Amino acid sequence: MEIEGITFTFAAIFLGAAVFASIALYTRQPIIIAYIVLGAALGPYGLGMVGNTDLVSDAGHVGIIFLLFLLGLDMQPRALLNSMKSSSWVALASSIIYAGVGFGLATLFGLETLDAAIVGAALMFSSTIIGIKLLPTTVLHHKHLGEVLVALLLVQDLLAIILLVVLQGADPTASVLWTVGRPLLTLPLLAAGCWVAVRFGLIPLIARFDRYHEYIFLLSVGWCLGVAEVAVLLGLSAEVGAFMAGVAVATSPIAQYIAVSLKPLRDFFLVIFFFSVGAQFDISALPEVAIAAVVIAVVLLGLKPVIYHLLLRGVSETPKLAWNLGFRLGQCSEFALLIGVVALEAGHLTTGANTLIQAITILTLLASSYIVVTRFPPPIAIDDDLRRD
Repeated sequence: MEIEGITFTFAAIFLGAAVFASIALYTRQPIIIAYIVLGAALGPYGLGMVGNTDLVSDAGHVGIIFLLFLLGLDMQPRALLNSMKSSSWVALASSIIYAGVGFGLATLFGLETLDAAIVGAALMFSSTIIGIKLLPTTVLHHKHLGEVLVALLLVQDLLAIILLVVLQGADPTASVLWTVGRPLLTLPLLAAGCWVAVRFGLIPLIARFDRYHEYIFLLSVGWCLGVAEVAVLLGLSAEVGAFMAGVAVATSPIAQYIAVSLKPLRDFFLVIFFFSVGAQFDISALPEVAIAAVVIAVVLLGLKPVIYHLLLRGVSETPKLAWNLGFRLGQCSEFALLIGVVALEAGHLTTGANTLIQAITILTLLASSYIVVTRFPPPIAIDDDLRRD
């Protein structure tokens, strides 16, 4: 039963989310899992009550943009740069290892070379949204753990952008060097532009009209989404643009007020994002890839924390921090779903291989969320003693 209309779509999502979240809380399960399961139940491959997955996916994407913007508001540029210096090689080395493992396992399960290569590439990233959503705010804002986690994810996001550009073949006449180097060149350009705009435009406006809270809210949302779109035009992602928009404002006294005022808006769209993850999964195709998906997911869930731990210890991080970060980044990324779709549309990936990517990603998101909320301090921990805002 499919009923069109944005009102019905949002009503189904949030009424369903309220019911499923209540069940999850009563049974002491991670609330994020409830949203993903709801998406699978009501989406086009389930009951079909929500058939407009494009609308849901686009709205969920806005949630990620706001999440990265709020993250940037709490990142001092100097501390972020210091963390990236030591974290860049960890992100690069770990990505190469995970891509190699994913390629090898996919080949063992009979995938063709190109399919296996794309599967491996899709699985080498960790989830930005899970990593940040399940990190306590105090840790994210004020502690070294948050700085290292953000630096690792930012480097991975840049790698994912480069991979997406290559798969999309946005400019067939461009050289490989330009395709790979363009995001690295345009990122400093975007950062400089944000700094100038904030210094000579945004801050003076905020200082003059800071009494009008509605105006500050509108200015903040417009700034976030505007820079996100500029980033897309420069060959970057909207998420990276939103993050840079936040970092540019981070040194302003108004940054914390903006963060508090936008948090409900962020949470609204994040519920839709997790719903969209479940809604896009074709349950009927699962039997064909079930064994491969479970095996690869289990291997990655076990391997990622170990590799992160070893690499982070190599840059003199403490064992406690290295294990903590390893488990928090032990899942696959939402970028994997996007890479699969882009590769499929470009004719580089078969439908079966894309289904495998979806299954592995969702399995690792579910399992990793459960591990983190039961073993480490997150804002939505099942155990009251572990809950940290």
